[in-house]
Amino acid sequence: MEDSKLGYRIWAIASYLIAHHPKGVSSVQLSKHLGITQKTAWHLGHRIRESWRDLNPAKTQGPVEADETYIGGKSKNRKAHKRFYRGRGTVGKIPVAGVLDRATNTVRTIKTTSTTKETLQRFVSSHAVAGAAIYTDEANAYNGLPNHSAVIHSWRQYVKGDVHTNGIESHWALLKRGILGTYHSISPKHLQRYADEFSGRHNTKSLTPMERLQVLFAGMVGKRLRYRELIADTA
Repeated sequence: MEDSKLGYRIWAIASYLIAHHPKGVSSVQLSKHLGITQKTAWHLGHRIRESWRDLNPAKTQGPVEADETYIGGKSKNRKAHKRFYRGRGTVGKIPVAGVLDRATNTVRTIKTTSTTKETLQRFVSSHAVAGAAIYTDEANAYNGLPNHSAVIHSWRQYVKGDVHTNGIESHWALLKRGILGTYHSISPKHLQRYADEFSGRHNTKSLTPMERLQVLFAGMVGKRLRYRELIADTA
């Protein structure tokens, strides 16, 4: 909030709206609620999303569900000069890796540059406590992880005893519905903040509204996002 020209009331209402709408609040809608310009609402929204960053403990307790998803529009919906004419599915999209801790029902997500074995296993290992069971789908990138079990979705096998990835996939579904239905389009350079927003709401959904806001406000300490940094031409 340092040097902000917006009053505490604006900050409090905006924080409540963003923290409690399951699919988020667009800058256009936020500007209407608060009586401010869309540009100001957009900056304010990103500053609040920044508060969710790094609020989770480093290690999960386990068992852990691990998965990755891809964020981006369909090639046919792009302008002609931006379409991808080769490849399918994940081509032109941004990968996001995630883990869900079943013991605490908390998620950690991160925008990544690739989904190679080295990248995904390093991410999972950095969040899973030693000895925790790790459940994934059949993606080869996860082969070799300790205490690893997988379901084979290509065989229509979605649950095998305790082994499944339904929890983390439900989180991906909500994230994508929020992007499609609320934000419509997001820039790759801002994707991590949106991922943090959805993770933050998920991880605090068992709290009361006031407790959730207290967590969000605590996350503001020591963080600052200037407008010139927000619009800087960086990935």
